[in-house]
Amino acid sequence: MKNIIITGTSRGIGLELVKYFAEAGHQVLALSRNNKPVSELNLKNVTTFSFNLSEESDFEKVNAYVKANWKQVDILIHNAGALINKPFSELTTSDFQTVYNTNVFGVAELTRVLLPFMVKGSHMVTVSSMGGIQGSMKFPGLAAYSSSKGAVITLSEVLAEEYKESGIAFNVLALGAVQTEMLEEAFPGYEAPITAKGMAQYIFNFSLTGNTFYNGKVLEVSSTTP
Repeated sequence: MKNIIITGTSRGIGLELVKYFAEAGHQVLALSRNNKPVSELNLKNVTTFSFNLSEESDFEKVNAYVKANWKQVDILIHNAGALINKPFSELTTSDFQTVYNTNVFGVAELTRVLLPFMVKGSHMVTVSSMGGIQGSMKFPGLAAYSSSKGAVITLSEVLAEEYKESGIAFNVLALGAVQTEMLEEAFPGYEAPITAKGMAQYIFNFSLTGNTFYNGKVLEVSSTTP
């Protein structure tokens, strides 16, 4: 049984991940601004409370919970994401700040808070996007989103180097098109060949075993473009 923390659990891949880990008997802390969808599952080995990656005080809630209940974090999955689809000429500094607060700064701060609880064999998995891969196809309207996903990839690579003696693994999954609400926001009307449940199953398996084979790596998990 492992202790798992997942962000962005109110819908899509994150919600499906909660179900997979709970069904497998792991202890799960599910974090999302809207914790109602997870609460309504009524799973005995799942704890959830409202958490906003942009609120400094919310990080202390996570720290306090882990300190009081677990003492150790085995898997941290950064799944939460923010997306604004606008032409670059219309993007404001506030728009960039909103996206980066969740996709980069929030990831960095939650990692910093939880690293003291991570041990040899722990695994941090960051869900990024093909839009953040250098040289991949880019799409109009996603300047803030794609650039933030590129930043978080580099962050994970640096952490793998900085903590390479600790035995903690840091890996990134750069996802292609998955049928989620966020995909609809980015590409209205597009139908992806992979469901949120299907991708969640892949991430579930990777988070449990991928650190045996990878550290500081970016895996492109994409069958289509976008």
